Amino acid sequence: KLIPITYVLMWIGSLALAGLPPFAGYFSKDIVLESAWAADTSFGYYAFWMGILAAMLTAFYSWRLIFITFHGKSRADEKVVAHIHESPSTMIGPIIVLAVGAIFSGYLFYSNFVGHDAINFWGQSITILDTHQAINKAHLVPSWVKNLPLNVAILGIFIAYLMYIWRPNLPTILAGKFRWLHLFFYNKWYWDELYTLLFVRPAMRLGWNLWKIGDGLLIDGIGPDGISSAVKRIAKRVAAFQTGYLYHYAFTMLAGLVVLISSYIFVRGG
Repeated sequence: KLIPITYVLMWIGSLALAGLPPFAGYFSKDIVLESAWAADTSFGYYAFWMGILAAMLTAFYSWRLIFITFHGKSRADEKVVAHIHESPSTMIGPIIVLAVGAIFSGYLFYSNFVGHDAINFWGQSITILDTHQAINKAHLVPSWVKNLPLNVAILGIFIAYLMYIWRPNLPTILAGKFRWLHLFFYNKWYWDELYTLLFVRPAMRLGWNLWKIGDGLLIDGIGPDGISSAVKRIAKRVAAFQTGYLYHYAFTMLAGLVVLISSYIFVRGG
């Protein structure tokens, strides 16, 4: 009620994401899955079934967003509700253009993109090998291959409706019953922890070693900084002999002269 334009646009976007006809997502998703099946390879079949799973999950999370945000019991307090309003025209305008494309572009341009007119439409912009017939064979796949993406999309929407409108307590029940699975998904398959274990911690250890050994020991201790420090220490010790008193210098000169004369006599005497 407060943001009707946004609500309608979200519906259009979710229908397109779910891949329901006649929205663009229906045509684009189906040709990809049909081409994967038509490739008739192990990788093609794997891509097809993973795409089917992704189609169901996409429909589920898209409509989960719709149901949680716009339907059911509101989670927003009065202060939040008071500030709800439509986005400015600078945002709504482009989204409306995208929504129109999501509704009509698939139906209008399907034949040009991947249909009988595809060769003439693309011309020389895309090179298709004569041996690559997956798109042509995609139009000849069994009917169940064509219908399965739509069926799983509807199933995904139904599951979202079941869990967040019909039985809103069901997610809590399932999370308690399958706690390990809930934690697994809640923690994003533990990808952050795995990434930290495999990359972040080794990188930090490497950086620490480079800092302590490479920078501290080699550069500061032995390298340029080490030489600089050694020169400073030597200069400081040498400077200790420069007292500034004349009799110290005279004594040093006398001692040096004695050493020279003694050395000369020793050498001559030998």
